[in-house]
Amino acid sequence: MFNIRGQGLRLAAIAILLTVNAPAHAGDEHPLYASLGDTTRAPIGWIDFCNDNPTECGNGASQPRDIVMSQAAWRDLNKVNHWVNENVKPMTDMDHWGVIEKWSLPTDGYGDCEDYVLLKRKMLIDAGWPREALLITVVRDRKGEGHAVLTVKSDKGEFILDNQNESIVSWTDTGYRFVKRQSQGDPNVWVSLGDGRPAVATASAK
Repeated sequence: MFNIRGQGLRLAAIAILLTVNAPAHAGDEHPLYASLGDTTRAPIGWIDFCNDNPTECGNGASQPRDIVMSQAAWRDLNKVNHWVNENVKPMTDMDHWGVIEKWSLPTDGYGDCEDYVLLKRKMLIDAGWPREALLITVVRDRKGEGHAVLTVKSDKGEFILDNQNESIVSWTDTGYRFVKRQSQGDPNVWVSLGDGRPAVATASAK
């Protein structure tokens, strides 16, 4: 079992009960799904992470899948988002590792934005969620800085798990500009989301 500071991460071990509501149906004014562009380069840090953690990066192409966003699924998403945001402490890669950018599972309890994403993704996959619906996504935040979030593809739209936001919201309600994310068909293929500015570093503390 994967542990962080001695605490198990499987959903069965998460004893956090949040009062949450299922997502409302998106109105006609907001698209449910982001528009995909051409394939693009993986973000800095992903390839090295996969070399160090091959089991976290999938086994090639697969069939795209969306989850059914039931009340139970929505509760589980909120539990994971809350637990990771509370239990991982923000630290830049420079302070943590002495390098500008390094993707890693936060086994010691510290990490930056993409490390939060990697752990949320791992917890959900370990709990039986399809990796094809859990897409690491690079955005530009409200300051124009590179940032990583987790996109959850569902039958009710795309929702964002974010270490900078305790609430899970539709991708259209984040205020972010979406740059690129993993392909649903292959986690090692990345597709553009329309923002052409380069996102050199995704690291972001809370």
